[in-house]
Amino acid sequence: MVATSSLQQKTKDLLKGITPKEIFYIFTFTILTLLLPLSFLLLAKFSDAQYYLQTLTWYHSPHHFPYALTLALHINPLILYVLVSLFSMASFIHVLTGKIITLRDPSSPSSTVVQPRLYTAWILLCTFQVCVGLGIEGSIEVGLYDSDESSFGVERSFLSRVVFLVGLHQTTQVWARMVVRPVVDDTVFGVEREVRLVERAVVAASLGGLWWWRLREDVESLVVMVEAKKEQLMDVRVSEFVGWWLYNLTVTIGMVKVIRGLIEMATIFLWRRNATISKVEHCEIDDNL
Repeated sequence: MVATSSLQQKTKDLLKGITPKEIFYIFTFTILTLLLPLSFLLLAKFSDAQYYLQTLTWYHSPHHFPYALTLALHINPLILYVLVSLFSMASFIHVLTGKIITLRDPSSPSSTVVQPRLYTAWILLCTFQVCVGLGIEGSIEVGLYDSDESSFGVERSFLSRVVFLVGLHQTTQVWARMVVRPVVDDTVFGVEREVRLVERAVVAASLGGLWWWRLREDVESLVVMVEAKKEQLMDVRVSEFVGWWLYNLTVTIGMVKVIRGLIEMATIFLWRRNATISKVEHCEIDDNL
């Protein structure tokens, strides 16, 4: 009963003071933040489609594909590969050094946003939204989401999937902090706001749901694709190599994040242990005196 009451009190404190405007803010912020993990899912589906089309004999015939399929397979992936690679590298640098690019003016005491950087964030966000929207529409039109089976029948271990989720969560945080949050803050409130716990919780829960629903199996096409083509002595395209690199980079980000977390926990444990030992020694010295 005590634990239940404490949990209810924490929930009330978490939701305290949330206005309809803030609910709209959280909803918009979450949807736009999920554009990055959705890009990973789209790139995996594009890899599946390109592989199966390449293995079909009619792929080399003069058959004309629908416009939606041509747009989805040849234009969107190129833009998404560049943008996802950009933020994946920024996340990798952040997890190693702790440094991240922000849109705040360091010379200003207030939380103002540099306008040229804000315009850049708007351009990046709109580009992501258009590419993901067209990609989802085109992939649904050609039936890329009809099959729920794991790509190529190959499955990674649950541990590797969890590490990938950790890396994807870190990359998504960088994407949200660099692009999504400044745009939504400026649009809804006009100033940059502090990050609230409820926003982090909603984004993390949404990402976890998306990962469990689709990403944990489908995204593995990015890495399995290259392995399958090597076994069949097929040519590996540059885009497929970039997809393989993005998957492994995300896993590396997750591994670094986990290792740093374990090191921090061990440091805190040792610091508390040493503090406790020092306290006991001081007490023994006082008793002897």
